[in-house]
Amino acid sequence: MSQPLYALVLAGGSGERFWPLSRKARPKQLLKLVSAKTLLEETLARIDGLVPRERILILTNVEQEKSVRELLKNFPRENIIAEPAKRDTAAAIALGTGWVAMRDHAATMIVLPADHVIKDAAAFQETMKLAATTAEETGGLVTIGVKPTWACPGFGYIELGEAMKKKGVYRVVRFREKPNVDLAESFVRSGNFRWNSGMFVWSVPTLLSEFNRHAPKLADFISQLRAEGNFEKSLRERFNKLPRISFDYTIMEKADRVFAVEAGFDWDDVGSWSAVAKYFQQDEHGNASNRETTMSDSTNNIVFSDDGAKIALLGVHNLIVVRTGDALLVCHRHQAEKIKHLVGKLPPELQ
Repeated sequence: MSQPLYALVLAGGSGERFWPLSRKARPKQLLKLVSAKTLLEETLARIDGLVPRERILILTNVEQEKSVRELLKNFPRENIIAEPAKRDTAAAIALGTGWVAMRDHAATMIVLPADHVIKDAAAFQETMKLAATTAEETGGLVTIGVKPTWACPGFGYIELGEAMKKKGVYRVVRFREKPNVDLAESFVRSGNFRWNSGMFVWSVPTLLSEFNRHAPKLADFISQLRAEGNFEKSLRERFNKLPRISFDYTIMEKADRVFAVEAGFDWDDVGSWSAVAKYFQQDEHGNASNRETTMSDSTNNIVFSDDGAKIALLGVHNLIVVRTGDALLVCHRHQAEKIKHLVGKLPPELQ
């Protein structure tokens, strides 16, 4: 890498899939799901030594800003910004790009969601270095593709084309939206598809050029942010008027020079209670729990308690049981994806 490296950490999110542990003010990335650290803390630890803290921007939203600041008391205060409205990933990345461009208009930047589980930090950093070098040498946009371990219909996919000279680097043919199960299985069988991890790397000049070509409203917003002494005013007055659209659709699917670097590390999106259960204690009957639980004639249950209460299950199967200080969830584990629909029916103070 010849240019300084910056990082944009996307730490918004609605906090619905992990209710009742998660709430609007405390979404997935602020939970301690798989270790003694929150997923946001794990994300920052993962880039320690790769990107200095003063070159990391954390984007959250107004509902979660207080929680993020309390969690990261030693993080530079001015490097935590709350989006004043929810505007999806295109606006968030435009905001982050403007922030980086104000500091170094020739920088290379990486974009990381704050809610992934990655255990091998050393391999992660090596992949990111390769992606940064690729971005600088090609003048393209680089995405991190994860080799599928199963035909997951819940992820977007990247179709790989020509392999480049550097091992693990490919041209991207196209992005594919979340497929049905049959299509996902055909993607996995073909061998040239990767999961779209939502992690990106590019040089700031390259991305500014793409915004100018494909999203002039967002490009204009970035220009306003960069005007001297105008950042706070532009964020406050203009952000909530930006289009609510995804970055993949706005830029990645339309750009000409897009490359994928294959992840050389483990990766898990942990999108639901069912997905996170593999990190809990397991028994011989398929039950998973985050603390000691008494089970009798019960199989394939997931149990999580954060208030120390003793939980015992008798004669039940395929349940998710989650207890917090003020709420209890009991649902069928095959209905885990529908928890977010349940949340909207709850009293506001429990959402």
